[in-house]
Amino acid sequence: MVQIETTKISSKGQIVIPARFRDNFKEGDNLIIIENNGNLIIKKEAEIDKNFLEDIEFAKRTESAWKEIESGKGLTQSAEEFLEDMKSW
Repeated sequence: MVQIETTKISSKGQIVIPARFRDNFKEGDNLIIIENNGNLIIKKEAEIDKNFLEDIEFAKRTESAWKEIESGKGLTQSAEEFLEDMKSW
């Protein structure tokens, strides 16, 4: 059964998890918040599959790299230079 509650966001971006949902959480739990088309999903990090965490980390690194490239901080190399660099990896 779906349970629905309302909450507010503070000026500092903080939200309160309504009391009826707090039984599943304790102070100090790390939470993952996933945004998808304006919908937020909150999951306890401890309950997330290791592969999922690796996928999220990869997505974060990829997004960061694209931001650097878009801001002009990317490295330009010829295909030959790139292949030479790969040999040292």
